[in-house]
Amino acid sequence: MQRLFVGLAAALLLVGATACGSSGGSASDSDGLTSVKVGVIPIVDVAPLYLGQQKGIYEKYGLDLSMTTAQGGSAIVPGVVSGQFQFGFSNTTSLMVAQSNGVQVKAVANGVATTGADGADYGALVVRKGSTLKSAKDLEGRTVAVNTLKNILDTSVRESVRKAGADPSKVKFVELAFDQMPAAVEKGQVDAAMAVEPALTGILNEGGVQIASPYVDVAKDLTVAMYFTSQNYAQQNPDVVADFQKATAEALTYANEHPEEVREAVSTYTEIPSAVLSEITLPKWPADISRTSVETLRELGEQDGLFKTAPDLDELLP
Repeated sequence: MQRLFVGLAAALLLVGATACGSSGGSASDSDGLTSVKVGVIPIVDVAPLYLGQQKGIYEKYGLDLSMTTAQGGSAIVPGVVSGQFQFGFSNTTSLMVAQSNGVQVKAVANGVATTGADGADYGALVVRKGSTLKSAKDLEGRTVAVNTLKNILDTSVRESVRKAGADPSKVKFVELAFDQMPAAVEKGQVDAAMAVEPALTGILNEGGVQIASPYVDVAKDLTVAMYFTSQNYAQQNPDVVADFQKATAEALTYANEHPEEVREAVSTYTEIPSAVLSEITLPKWPADISRTSVETLRELGEQDGLFKTAPDLDELLP
């Protein structure tokens, strides 16, 4: 959580810098395409961008994408607001937290969504082989690993616990990187983990067991993450934003319809072993953001005390 607010504080400073001069405009290359930089995380979720670039979808809309990887949204948000990136990828809760802290972000396209299938999602609450924990109801007094505290994962886990009839306030959360979760679960260092692919498959391959699908418990069509820009860039470059929106919607649809090509694309920008890549559960990539699911996340975030002020979804969403 500390890293998140450090990033947001930096972003707030950068808002002032951009307001004083930098437009964050996009350059045109020799082919007449508009060059745009996108801050992404090297995970399966962003595969449609790489696939869309490979298939010429973005070129068709006059765009030349350049992806820059970062560890998480806390680095991407200030990069977008400062104009280092024209667009970025971040989970939905992080964008609402940013907006509630005065950071001028604007979602422009869907990013990734849950599969909606309980027990067959790309993110799940998992325990080690032989654990006595059988459902989210058993998590009272237990320790659960999430990649970032007070964000979309622990909010989702709390909803699973709540729906199972237990008290979510009695669950202890610890921050742990996804790639460290398999070892921590296997060694019993945590009682459970909210893992996403490919960490999820790694845990299951060691005999781990799924006990809940928290994303699905929040909403069967949950918009987990979105692509965004700065309010400043959106106002000054409406045509580029519109082209990015249309191209990304097409790329998302293509990815949904070509899962094997998605797996091939992921191998070009991650180090996920091919054997694991062939087993992982892919998320869904609907072209449209589910506003109702974002409203649900906002309500849960307010319950968890994540926001200084209630996020304005009319301002945040396209």
